[in-house]
Amino acid sequence: MEILAPGSRVKHPDHGLGVVVHVHKRIYQICFMEKGMKNVVKDYQMEIIEALESEYSVSFTEAEDALIKILQEWSDVTEVIQLGDRWEGGNLIMQPADKSLQSKEIPIETFFHKIVMLRDRLRVMEQKINAHPKLSDAEKVEMQQYITRVYGSLTTFNVLFKHKSDQFAGEKGS
Repeated sequence: MEILAPGSRVKHPDHGLGVVVHVHKRIYQICFMEKGMKNVVKDYQMEIIEALESEYSVSFTEAEDALIKILQEWSDVTEVIQLGDRWEGGNLIMQPADKSLQSKEIPIETFFHKIVMLRDRLRVMEQKINAHPKLSDAEKVEMQQYITRVYGSLTTFNVLFKHKSDQFAGEKGS
């Protein structure tokens, strides 16, 4: 498969139409119209709508950072994350050990949405830490390590995600 440059347009079988935003060693970071930002391995078979040559004088990282900042400040739109097919329509039942107490039952979709919102808020916190003007680099690294450990604690819930690229990754996955 040819190497796509930022700005190249693609069509992914699961995520739909998108634009390559950043090229990494093994993955493309692609902004999909319906699904938001996703990482896609380079050798994944996607339809190439328009391949661009890599001759840009504008930094896509700078443009991406500016767009993310604008969206965070002026929008409540979040990335659409899909629940695994086997969980759709299911319920989460929490049963106390004491059988005289009532159990609690909630739709898995509701629980899943809360986990995704937690992840989104952690990502915003990471960005605010990285952009904070008064924190030293050492302080930023220390705070990032705590957030990474939180992600690691949340890997238990990865079974709920439809796509592996949406799952939590802790220290071992980073």
